[in-house]
Amino acid sequence: MHVIHPLKAIKLFVFFLCSSLISLAQNGTVTGTVKDAAGNPLADASVLVQAGKGGTRTNAAGVYSLSLPSGNYNLVASFTGKSLELKQANVNAGETVSIDFALADAGDLEGILVVGSRTPRRVATETAVPVDILNISELAIAAPQSNLNQILNYVAPSFTSNTQTVADGTDHIDPAQLRGLGPDQVLVLLNGKRRHTSSLVNVNGTPGRGSVGTDL
Repeated sequence: MHVIHPLKAIKLFVFFLCSSLISLAQNGTVTGTVKDAAGNPLADASVLVQAGKGGTRTNAAGVYSLSLPSGNYNLVASFTGKSLELKQANVNAGETVSIDFALADAGDLEGILVVGSRTPRRVATETAVPVDILNISELAIAAPQSNLNQILNYVAPSFTSNTQTVADGTDHIDPAQLRGLGPDQVLVLLNGKRRHTSSLVNVNGTPGRGSVGTDL
């Protein structure tokens, strides 16, 4: 095992520290505030540098700070419900530039829509965790599937089960996943009691490889 002498390690640390300080010294700083039209600071507003140069968010006082190499940049400030504002910043190494933003109201927000994939007719809304209540008797007739795995896969967005081919015993026992968890982390209850898992270990690159799930 190679051991670095303590004195040499100290020299390396000092070298990298000096290199970091030199690199920081070559940058300039852009700072300022983001406020609304009434002059109130906007906390957690976004200030981005165009052309993929990074960005930041304002603190509780509406203040932001960016460290950038020398050059000319376009800064865009945005906040929910406010219009975007674009300003240019000329950054020089070791200097601090102050640029403030005042965002006007974007107008009526009635055009914002919140969509989802759940329906209150099948979700138990008073439970501590999300629970879908599905009538398998009705689904077996209406859904274009024949087995339980595929019926649940058809109606529940959080449930995933794909038929496997050329995957040993997994061809006969489809691994089931819930919200991206492994097959061995999906709890299956039958008449209120935990259903035992199968003795099959999923192999050959199938979902949940190396785990043991429940045969549905």
